[in-house]
Amino acid sequence: MTPNWPGDMAAAMLIALSLDLALGWPQAWLRRIGHPVTWLGWLIARLEARWNRPHLAPATRIALGGLASALVILAATLPALAVALAVALALPPGWAFILVTGVLAWPLLAARSMAQHVRAVEAPLAQGDLPAARRAVSMIVGRDTARLDTAGVARAATESLAENASDGVVAPLVWGVFLGLPGIAAYKAINTLDSMIGHRSARYHAFGRLAARLDDAVNWIPARLTALVYAGLAARPRAAFALMLRDARHHRSPNAGWPEAAMAAALGVRLSGPRSYGEGIRDEPWVNEGAPDPGAADLGRALRLSGRGLAVLAVGLAALAVLLR
Repeated sequence: MTPNWPGDMAAAMLIALSLDLALGWPQAWLRRIGHPVTWLGWLIARLEARWNRPHLAPATRIALGGLASALVILAATLPALAVALAVALALPPGWAFILVTGVLAWPLLAARSMAQHVRAVEAPLAQGDLPAARRAVSMIVGRDTARLDTAGVARAATESLAENASDGVVAPLVWGVFLGLPGIAAYKAINTLDSMIGHRSARYHAFGRLAARLDDAVNWIPARLTALVYAGLAARPRAAFALMLRDARHHRSPNAGWPEAAMAAALGVRLSGPRSYGEGIRDEPWVNEGAPDPGAADLGRALRLSGRGLAVLAVGLAALAVLLR
């Protein structure tokens, strides 16, 4: 007998989400064995250092970056496929199979860790300790945080929370429901590749091109699903939907703009805008232009909105598990 797909996978993803929210990834484990994402990061860094040579022609760097991306995705997906097959062969369809699959998927979600990182920004910001807030937000964003003011720190943390809801929670759950452990593992490999080499800088523009395009593709549906959840939870959902549809396309990313615009609308604040990176200032357009900048109190509101969004996801997974089993 085979698992009842995708109902069993929805139930397994609900278990994975519950474990992540309750436990996260224990720091003792992180110190001793690392984390699947750090293992992938080590491999990506090695391949990039070896193959992304500045003297090579752009076409060669694109090809080598594509080869590196393929190797990383295979390195994540093949072991996950082998484990999934072993579990399916060892356990009959039912709750034992669902529980084991959920436990195996648990490390590949990041809801609790992101909330902890945002709370680490909120606390010093509320106390007026801007240097500590800058240090905390530098752990979750790639921009230059040294000169951010209070509003800039709050914007950066809010944007990261919105984007991470999509690529750290919703997308892994979506790919896990439909493709099981191999799907969620492949997704995490692609997303980690994009976070490390999918930048528009001179160093990574050619080498990380395929990684960035793959990440755009696999996040297309999850980003919009996340945005629909946030807009639906706003005090004025119709206005939030309208603003989301208007401003999501203003973002430099074809996907990140959707959850960020929906969160900006739900909170009544402006996000995005000009920002500083190592290579200089990027004059990005505003999302929800004309609204006030967020502050420490708005970070708390963003965390509560994110919590309600996670509750909606949990209910949705439970419904899928019941209806499709």
